[in-house]
Amino acid sequence: MNLKSNFFDKKSDITRIAHDAKDAPVSIAKALQDLMPRFITLRPIVIVCIGTDRSTGDSLGPLVGTKLREYNSPSIHVYGTLDDPIHAVNLEDKIDQIMKLHPNPFIIAIDACLGRLKSVGQITVSDGPVMPGAGVKKDLPPVGNIHLTGIVNVSGFMEFFVLQNTRLSLVMKMANTIAASILELSQNLERKDLLSDFDTDQEQINS
Repeated sequence: MNLKSNFFDKKSDITRIAHDAKDAPVSIAKALQDLMPRFITLRPIVIVCIGTDRSTGDSLGPLVGTKLREYNSPSIHVYGTLDDPIHAVNLEDKIDQIMKLHPNPFIIAIDACLGRLKSVGQITVSDGPVMPGAGVKKDLPPVGNIHLTGIVNVSGFMEFFVLQNTRLSLVMKMANTIAASILELSQNLERKDLLSDFDTDQEQINS
């Protein structure tokens, strides 16, 4: 669970989208793609969903990971599910395993966070890594080339208690939106890859 980058940071390079906004998955997918390198299809794209199923608020990541595994998209690799979560205890080991399995990966980190009351329900997209555990004073390594966070509840007091008492209804709705946005992104990347192959074939024919 992340706090710092969403509660205090007011930089303009952070995209914020309400989970129930019209066309939210499309907007989130576009925001993610805008932060990705031009030739991203040449690198393995890894989605790291951080959190635990033992806390309602912190289950956002594993819920997203589980939904993405059901989609079984060929263009992305998904880690962190309800059955096999990535959390504070195993985070470093899991990242080491991912780096060994996928050389030079482009990692999109997904995590829950706490924020201001008016921001609850928003999904944020930002460049750079997420800082897992920042909201509950845990010192964990940063994760991701870019990151996506869902603001599930209000920060400021007894964060562990707040996370435990976050409404599952909201977390599920946000997880659905985030999973749909990642699926939209993967489909966009697959189309981009096909267009790239087509352009290469045309160049070879014309040469």
